Amino acid sequence: MAQAVRRLHPGVKVAIGPAIEDGFYYDFDKPEPFTPEDLARIEEVMREIVRADHPFEREEMDRADAIRFFGERGERYKVEILEGLDVPRVSLYRQGDFVDLCRGPHVTSTGAIRAFKLLSSSGAYWRGDERNPMLQRIYGTAWLTQEELDKHLWRLEEAKKRDHRKLGRELDLYVFHDVAPGAPFWLPNGWTLVRELERFVREALDARGYQEVSTPILVNRKLWEQSGHWEHYAENMFRLEVEEQAFGLKPMNCPESTLVYRHALRSYRDLPLRFADMGRLHRNERSGTLAGLFRVRQFTQDDAHIYCRPDQLQDEITALLELVREWYKIFSLEPFFKLSTRPPKSLGTDEQWEVAERALHDALLADGLAYDLNPGDGTFYGPKIDVDILDALGRRWQIATIQVDFQQPDRFALEYIGSDGQAKRPVMVHRAIVGSFERFIGILVEHYAGAFPTWLAPVQARVLPVSEKHQEYGRAVHGGLRAARVRAELDDRNEKLGYKIREAQLRKVPYMLVVGERESQSGTVSLRHRTGEDLGAVPLDRVLTDLAREIGTRASSLTVGRS
Repeated sequence: MAQAVRRLHPGVKVAIGPAIEDGFYYDFDKPEPFTPEDLARIEEVMREIVRADHPFEREEMDRADAIRFFGERGERYKVEILEGLDVPRVSLYRQGDFVDLCRGPHVTSTGAIRAFKLLSSSGAYWRGDERNPMLQRIYGTAWLTQEELDKHLWRLEEAKKRDHRKLGRELDLYVFHDVAPGAPFWLPNGWTLVRELERFVREALDARGYQEVSTPILVNRKLWEQSGHWEHYAENMFRLEVEEQAFGLKPMNCPESTLVYRHALRSYRDLPLRFADMGRLHRNERSGTLAGLFRVRQFTQDDAHIYCRPDQLQDEITALLELVREWYKIFSLEPFFKLSTRPPKSLGTDEQWEVAERALHDALLADGLAYDLNPGDGTFYGPKIDVDILDALGRRWQIATIQVDFQQPDRFALEYIGSDGQAKRPVMVHRAIVGSFERFIGILVEHYAGAFPTWLAPVQARVLPVSEKHQEYGRAVHGGLRAARVRAELDDRNEKLGYKIREAQLRKVPYMLVVGERESQSGTVSLRHRTGEDLGAVPLDRVLTDLAREIGTRASSLTVGRS
């Protein structure tokens, strides 16, 4: 691609072009943005280069010689890259009339490259720093076969249709305003999603012995200094001064959770203690990184902190792994596990980190769970298990996290009285399974394409009278649904039935209950699924019973009306 760009635009300087997940990009120093027509022409030239079947020729060069080589060509970005490398020699690759700095390896020749597509272009600051020049970036993708490329392009098109920002507007879930960047305004339908998720979380945690607490949003600096966040995380916090004292909006709940633990004398018999805190959090994300619900500044987590004895640690982690799998199964999400170990900058002793990492490893092993090792990606206070999920389009998202922490109990002098009467330190386990409700809902919107399972759907049923004379029965059916605690709407507008059915389908309403003369006389409804399936006349009492069962069991598919 870079070779094709240089042929079409000889004066352009090339910057950096890495492989990324499912594709690649390259940045170019070019005054004007690339247009769609430019991308089409670049693709044509790329195919010419493929047909020429140029061999890729690798050569090595002393770093100082490479700096002179690219400097003489006016390639200042390559020079800057080379000046930042701490190696004696570097590798270059040639294909035809083009040479570039690259580690490799490469395929043998350009003719081996068959299935590719340029996708888009955008502006990008050099090295991601707004103080640096604005470059022009081209994104592309490449696959081994045309069939794989076609599947990937289909996923990309389907992802556009499922974009949670687009569906959020169409389904009246949430809106964003520039007066509060990075914070959604939840509309009634969207807030219903939040409430249903919170209800789901609370029911599950109540059954497992969690106690819910609530802690302040605005907290004095001294707490964050004691926890270590002021030193390690302050640039990500919103900070302000109140009466000449420094405060911060909490970016996480853990330091305050320690104060909840510390307010009473604890015995070894009291442990484990499981405190849930679904408080609102704020993180000072850069404006350029904000992306709908996926990256926000204000959010709520299904946060919890478990305080346990060291001998209880592995059992608690094992229970959390079971909870993760149980919850994600409800949403038809497949989990994948990663173990993240000690980072270069961290708190605590080698022994503490070894115990914490071993407990996480042993819990994964005991559950028979395969995992990827992610060296050095733990938090500054402890190692963690991160959980990714695959959505309906095969995209991977990181959601849950389970973190073992010996540092906060030390820093806040947390204690319990052991069976020997001596004061001992508990272990603290941080965990979030849904993670940010905002981000999780954004993922679910795209996972389900807005067609939520009935228990989660903002509107679960819509009653559609055929004409004005059937409205009275329609109101009775609607009242029966509401009495059965079904979120139902009555569409009694003077519109054609087909129009009302189509609109209900566009709004992703799971069930449509059509009522006309025959239904009014027989006490039935003509039941339709949002899929377009017409199930015909079904007794109303059966619909109410089946709906209650489907909602109560949080079924993942539409079951009402099927024998």
